[in-house]
Amino acid sequence: MKTAPREGVSTGSCAAAAAKAAALWLTTGKCPEQVSIETPAGRTLRLDVVPYFPGCCGVVKDAGDDPDVTNGLTVVARVELPAEPPENSSVFSVGFRAGEGVGTVTVPGLKVPAGEPAINPVPRRMIEKALREVVGPRPVLVTISVPGGKEIAKRTFNPRLGVVGGISILGTRGTVRPMDEGAVRESLALELNTHAASNKENLVLTFGNTGEIALRKAFNLEGRCVVQVGNLVGFVLDEAERLGFTGILLCGHPGKLLKVAAGSFNTHNRVADGRMEALCAHAALCGMEHDSIRRLYACATTEGAITLLKETGGDFLWDRLAEAVVKRCTARGGPSGALIVAAAFIDNDGTVLGKSRGVGPLVEAVKIEAVKAEEFQ
Repeated sequence: MKTAPREGVSTGSCAAAAAKAAALWLTTGKCPEQVSIETPAGRTLRLDVVPYFPGCCGVVKDAGDDPDVTNGLTVVARVELPAEPPENSSVFSVGFRAGEGVGTVTVPGLKVPAGEPAINPVPRRMIEKALREVVGPRPVLVTISVPGGKEIAKRTFNPRLGVVGGISILGTRGTVRPMDEGAVRESLALELNTHAASNKENLVLTFGNTGEIALRKAFNLEGRCVVQVGNLVGFVLDEAERLGFTGILLCGHPGKLLKVAAGSFNTHNRVADGRMEALCAHAALCGMEHDSIRRLYACATTEGAITLLKETGGDFLWDRLAEAVVKRCTARGGPSGALIVAAAFIDNDGTVLGKSRGVGPLVEAVKIEAVKAEEFQ
């Protein structure tokens, strides 16, 4: 019988448990083998403790059945009890420091201010609660470290969010649900918020890292101006409009962007396709010969379609399809119609296959804002 996916434990829960164990060892002289904490969702977790020295303990992150890159890392808490409240302490007189492998926020727009350790508000409250159970109201300074976190952070959203030096301590529930799309949406929303906080009005969207490299080469773009939407292009468009952005340049390889031309705003292969259908429909509308359309539809990949269009003189279709993408995105927008969208099809080598009207002015606007954002920081 198929069993339900096993939930994991958030880095926030690990940090809270490690801090509680460290405080117990510091105050009682004995390191506990396990500690219990209560998650924001009301679930009690009992977690194993890794001892280091009095006032310093760790908890190994168990991501359950979720393919979390932080799985197996040890979240370490060092607890100190100063005579006076730490300078950056909260109203509960708990100060936080980022140790090895924990990032520092460098841009406005995230859930904690720039200059602070990348320990989100809910984990901070969890850590504070766990510490208060042990040391009462006295001042506390806690340093959270994650050995190996600096390298792992390169595989997370952090570099795009302006968090440098390591991973973030996260979790709103205290547990990790396998393949939680909500977590991806939250990360994307946070990334957009950092751009909004830098007073940007225009953004470039693409689907992944390969697409970003290609579009930066195509348009000579530098700086923080590109958002990788993954499969959630519709969600990001909605968030961009909600946050008041006025210009969006959507770029991508035909393998993804053709799905948007077909009207799909979640481009995961289990959700939508329609790539060849969109391509062939526009080829037919433009009067392409039946045999060429038949061969186009038979292409196993969009790379094959790119080659075939070059051979048959059908390259002009990419401009038309870029306009179709714009029409789909504009129709999705809110009643204000404030969001201006342009689109470009780009191959993996950074060659622009086709583009809609308005791409040039948007690229220039993005470049100007990227320079201003660097000066702002």
